[in-house]
Amino acid sequence: MAVDGNWNLTMTTPMGERQATLSLKADGGTLTGTQGADGNTAEIFDGTVSGDAVNWKVSITNPMPLTLEFIGTVSGDSMSGEMGIGPMGSFPFTGTRA
Repeated sequence: MAVDGNWNLTMTTPMGERQATLSLKADGGTLTGTQGADGNTAEIFDGTVSGDAVNWKVSITNPMPLTLEFIGTVSGDSMSGEMGIGPMGSFPFTGTRA
């Protein structure tokens, strides 16, 4: 699948730009992998892939406990979309293949 592999993400957040790493693997319509930032890594969950569309969630504890929901599109070696931060709203993210 086009989404498989390692990615470098840049997320726009209320606290400024944040960087993360992402490792993804698609199996049919299911997306699995890990996401890491600031020395912490977590398994993604509720991941789906359909054509170029990707969705996944990850729970973080830093800077506060939150579940982030990513809804994006993959185009070649780039990815872009929106990252939902619960009650704080949605913010854009971009990614490039590592």
